Amino acid sequence: MQTCTIDTVTVGTGLPVLMGIINTSPDSFYAGSYIPSDEILPAAEEMIQNGADIIDIGGRSTAPGSVPLPDAEEKRRMITALSEVAGTGIPISVDTMVPCVFEACLSYDIHVLNDISGLTNPKLAFLASDAGFPVIAMACRNLPGDSTSFSDTVRSLQEITIRCEKAHIREYILDPGIGRWIPERTPKKDWELCRKFCELQQFNRPLLAAVSRKSFIGDLIQKTPDNRLAGSLAVTMSLLYSGAQMVRTHDVAQTRDLIRVFTEMEGLS
Repeated sequence: MQTCTIDTVTVGTGLPVLMGIINTSPDSFYAGSYIPSDEILPAAEEMIQNGADIIDIGGRSTAPGSVPLPDAEEKRRMITALSEVAGTGIPISVDTMVPCVFEACLSYDIHVLNDISGLTNPKLAFLASDAGFPVIAMACRNLPGDSTSFSDTVRSLQEITIRCEKAHIREYILDPGIGRWIPERTPKKDWELCRKFCELQQFNRPLLAAVSRKSFIGDLIQKTPDNRLAGSLAVTMSLLYSGAQMVRTHDVAQTRDLIRVFTEMEGLS
């Protein structure tokens, strides 16, 4: 297993890494994840205290049907958020697929790029490479999450490895893109991807589990995002057993407890 080092945290050593989510977009699919600018620092500090290793900050909603956001507004939100956590020493991931936004973020103390467009934009790939940044890259061929089958996901991840090689990015984490990113992506496809998650270990790269409160879980248990915690934890545990090395979640404290149980069961603690 090739590892990926983010600040002082190494992903892929056997101990799962926990990433907490801070959304600065009011139209996030899960209202509980939205953090106003004056609450970002306390929220980040609380996540770290509750066991998060890294905080992922995003400025735009990527939920289906969300209103397109001008790049200038995303940049403003990200700069505001990063200014709040500047100098704290908290490992920060920036969730963006826009080169000018990422370029603005580079003026702050950040540690990894989380790109749901899978480095399909060469400018963004080379910005990350020039800065020496590790990348979390999600399966994407033309649009984020546009794989409609497991075989499509595998092909998308294969293309990411080629993009990383071309951009000289040697440290990266693969995100198979579980979730309803496009209308053609049905819950059945997400469950198939979860069941076959272990097969993605063929890439010999750290894998991200990002299923927190997503719609395919809600469709199964017939509950809104506010009431999907138990379902999220159940899927997350399954993905850990299938080889996930990093978990991205809205629910840090509960997911940290889950990871503690998993590592004890596996004899990793």
